[in-house]
Amino acid sequence: MGPNRTSEPEPPVHRTDAEVPPDLPPAIAATHQQIVTLGWIDPLRWLLRGWDDMTANMGIATFYGLCFWAMALTLAGVFRSRPEYVMSVASGCLLLGPFLVMGLYDVSRRRESGLQPGLVSSLTCWDRHLRSLGLLVLVLVVLELLWGRASLVVFAVFFNTGMPSTSGVVAAVFDPQNWEFVLVYALVGAVFAAVVFAIAVVSIPMILDRDTDAISAAITSVQVVSHNAGVMLLWGGLITLIVALALLPWGLGLLLGGPWLGHASWHAYRGSVIWTMPDGEPADQA
Repeated sequence: MGPNRTSEPEPPVHRTDAEVPPDLPPAIAATHQQIVTLGWIDPLRWLLRGWDDMTANMGIATFYGLCFWAMALTLAGVFRSRPEYVMSVASGCLLLGPFLVMGLYDVSRRRESGLQPGLVSSLTCWDRHLRSLGLLVLVLVVLELLWGRASLVVFAVFFNTGMPSTSGVVAAVFDPQNWEFVLVYALVGAVFAAVVFAIAVVSIPMILDRDTDAISAAITSVQVVSHNAGVMLLWGGLITLIVALALLPWGLGLLLGGPWLGHASWHAYRGSVIWTMPDGEPADQA
């Protein structure tokens, strides 16, 4: 399907501000895309390059890390006090999340192009892509709502005496006697998580980079996952592991883990899709 590559293409030669406009418009000249055949080491390369981007712009990373941490604290607080509203708050976080990660993508993209990233530019980079990003976010929110509804159905089947309290939910999950419930609940969650991951892993950075419509970006993202199922499963596992570790204690790890994964996800896109000109020549991915 795509070229047999084991690593992502080298970043383009740095250019000066005179050669690239300060607003760094989407690179839309290339019209052909190729899905790269990834190697097992590639996810580690993405993490290393994401770490470089984060440490080179710690001020910006700190701002976004605080945003991710605030979202986690909000969800935790709602779960403890009013668990019935968790899915509603999670939907709000899902609405905000893509706009935050697109800001991190903008920082990596500017650094890759030899420009100095800025917090203000990263916060407004989505404005020219609002239609595509908005449609993609709407799809993700619908999936999240369906996920929540499916979870409620699982609870209703296994707890026919009524929904358990917050402490009851935690006890039910960790009770070995409820292994059937845990298994079904985990399988339902895994299915929806896989769908969301397949749609979003490449589509959001692609919208920023190429100003692509949401449907084309989502299709490309699914193609990347299907073409590199094993490697992308590893990448999804690494993301899950880092997020899980970042949530302990009190979610403080998100101050670094959130920006780190955001920058690394940009490099996952850059390493998974190659853009070429109509004549077959590689395009300069800005």
